[in-house]
Amino acid sequence: MPSPTPHDALIYLMVIASASDRDMTDIELARIGDVVRSWPVFEDFKQDRLVAVAQACQKMLHEKDGLEGVLAQVAEALPERLHDTAYAAAFEVAAVDLEMRMEEVRVLQLIRRQLDLDTLTVAAIGRAAKARLRTLT
Repeated sequence: MPSPTPHDALIYLMVIASASDRDMTDIELARIGDVVRSWPVFEDFKQDRLVAVAQACQKMLHEKDGLEGVLAQVAEALPERLHDTAYAAAFEVAAVDLEMRMEEVRVLQLIRRQLDLDTLTVAAIGRAAKARLRTLT
């Protein structure tokens, strides 16, 4: 299988965050689509590839190296300047239902370790996502 592109790697992390609790909800899948459609980092991504990229990630997760293998490929595919963006995309999907399960927390820890993100960056991304997703009720 060819190495993922930076776009693929970003999508892989969102899929991993969504699948971390073994339940990819409609709201999480919708958020992945929203991120791909609206974030500037995806402006030159062909959106008709989204489903194929997500399926490729799911297939890789079931292979021998599983999650660790996918995370290693993601780290290789992403330039360092996109590491915080990548974590933000994964966090956005994990937090969209306003309920962070232990599995999601653990996967986010693995992602931030693999991407070598510092504590302040991680905290800022988490706080910003929570503020964005908050409702009046």
